[in-house]
Amino acid sequence: MLDRSFLSDILNTLFERSMSKRSNKDQRSINDLCMALLDTEGEVSGLSLAGSILTIYDTFEKEKKLEFFKFLNDILEINISDLQEAITTFQSDDNAQNYSAISQLSEPKRLELLRRLNQPDGATLALVEMRTDLLNVLYENPELERTDLDFQHLLRSWFNRGFLVLRQISWETPASILEKIVEYEAVHAIGDWDELRRRLYPKDRRCFAFFHPSMPNEPLIFVEVALTAKVPSSIQQLLANDREPQETAETKVAVFYSISNCQKGLSGISFGNLLIKQVAAELRQEFSGLEKFVTLSPIPTFRKWLRSQKQTYNDNEMPTNNTKEEVVRQLAGDYLLTAKKENGLPQDPVARFHLGNGAQIYDVHANADISNKGLEQSLGAMVNYEYDLNKILLETGPSSIKSSPKGNNYTLDFSKELIKNEDLGTDEHTDLLVISFSSTDYVGHKYGPDAEEVKSLSLIHI
Repeated sequence: MLDRSFLSDILNTLFERSMSKRSNKDQRSINDLCMALLDTEGEVSGLSLAGSILTIYDTFEKEKKLEFFKFLNDILEINISDLQEAITTFQSDDNAQNYSAISQLSEPKRLELLRRLNQPDGATLALVEMRTDLLNVLYENPELERTDLDFQHLLRSWFNRGFLVLRQISWETPASILEKIVEYEAVHAIGDWDELRRRLYPKDRRCFAFFHPSMPNEPLIFVEVALTAKVPSSIQQLLANDREPQETAETKVAVFYSISNCQKGLSGISFGNLLIKQVAAELRQEFSGLEKFVTLSPIPTFRKWLRSQKQTYNDNEMPTNNTKEEVVRQLAGDYLLTAKKENGLPQDPVARFHLGNGAQIYDVHANADISNKGLEQSLGAMVNYEYDLNKILLETGPSSIKSSPKGNNYTLDFSKELIKNEDLGTDEHTDLLVISFSSTDYVGHKYGPDAEEVKSLSLIHI
């Protein structure tokens, strides 16, 4: 006989999926459906409307998508006159009701619409892809920046650091995810499956990625790591086809040699800093002999900067691919240390990222990347940024666990070990063990009981 809870789960899943599909009988425009979704109070009808809207949007070409974004931007905007009236009322009587009115009116209706759209199965990924579409038209339509800010606001909340799931990518990872690793690799292209295997399978190689519970098969960002005996001076030596894997006992250095963002729709939402530090903490537990955490990073705007220095070099003196190594190394060092933006930050984007995350320049190398891309971007130069181990371990300490999904998992694991090691329940005396899964409470107080963070928490199975 079928377990009733199992049958119920199947029926609920089928029901939810069916409700995410658009009804053929509903011929309203996408704008009308959006207004209806904002007006509805029913969960079932809201789920159906959200599914219909996302389904219709998915059929749109670029121009229709632009029209939809203009609808979000112009029609679902803040009503200034109503807000001003509410502020005036609050100034004369600052009670909770009047404060609530200001809170509601100061938020554009598109924010609530986007929240309600994030209901059907797969909606989170659909909204990330929707923002990708928005970014593609933003340059020519700068007035849509208001809508983009609202997308960013919600996505930062939904993809809060406490809800990111760190997973190791190995040769045993499902092929569908491995294909995406190949596709999204943005630093050192992966030519074929053999090359991918050389980056994942050997005992001195690791790859880690962040995932979100609502997008379990879509990596958000990943980092490739080489475990070495000393700090490397070139990408060629790390990726050589005929290299011998490093013995575990000789591992002294963890080298982050490639970090790639996977979702354009999450641009402006930073995961890299957290990823590096969490991976460093994981590796430190696995390899007690690790002494250094460094990168082997490109300098993508170095050659562009050199070309802009016409006042320093005439055409005959401009550095080329044949320039002596020491000259290239010196020039690259000067660029990293002196080339600044108007706000005082490094001109090089990779330098801004690592230095902004607390790393320091460890060394600069010439002929470190002799690929066509490396020579074109930086005359083959690369740089090691070093992360301080003690600082990393301090920043990835236990303080943030309580307000993350992992908090409940750690509580359960600790309880199991406690029962086993304290021999609870093994004698004639009754033992009482009280367990509090408090992460839900912490998250609810921080983000609200109906927030996406709470929903995501429920997706992580204890």
